[in-house]
Amino acid sequence: MKLSQKLAAEFIGTFWLVLGGCGSAVLAAGFPELGIGFLGVSLAFGLTVMTLVYGLGHISGAHFNPAVSVGLWMGGRFESKELLPYIISQVLGGIAGAGVLYIIASGKPGFELGGFAANGYGAHSPGGYGLTSALVTEVVMTMMFLMIILGATDKRAPAGFAGIAIGLGLTLIHLISIPVTNTSVNPARSTSQALFVGDWAIGQLWLFWVAPIVGAILAGLIYKMFFDKAE
Repeated sequence: MKLSQKLAAEFIGTFWLVLGGCGSAVLAAGFPELGIGFLGVSLAFGLTVMTLVYGLGHISGAHFNPAVSVGLWMGGRFESKELLPYIISQVLGGIAGAGVLYIIASGKPGFELGGFAANGYGAHSPGGYGLTSALVTEVVMTMMFLMIILGATDKRAPAGFAGIAIGLGLTLIHLISIPVTNTSVNPARSTSQALFVGDWAIGQLWLFWVAPIVGAILAGLIYKMFFDKAE
């Protein structure tokens, strides 16, 4: 597969992740009569990933997340030369998704940007959780997400079920961590929303790059050391 095709797939996949996941939070979660709520947003993020693992996974590997690319690289499953191009495509795809979401959301009379599904801690955490809680949550949740991905895509795993495991894994992660950080585990998703919110979201964005990358590196190291060559 050509690199240009892979990068296009990563752009489209991250675009869909942001539009589908963050879109569910911005457009549907708080709707007075038909709001999908906390569970619905969690499912939306899981479903966006699951649908395109099957739709585009055969083209690019369906990373759609800089932390996933880093974790797979650390685990020996991804080439170094493609790491930076993948991350750039993912960030650009996320920004495009947030841009489309903004155009849709701003078409409603009385629109206010508000948090725009951005990630935060302290006063900007949905549950008021502080910096330490946010940092630990994002590191651990990303680490476990990568453990799921590395395990489900291992050549010894049952074929054809990786997308289900990954999608449900991301759903569970959101169920756990939305109250703490509004759930990132994905620097591209965090960046896309922060650029539109500005101010505090930009100021806190560092955590949503550092913590997921650290979690992904830990997962790659653990999997490579203990499970990669297991019989």
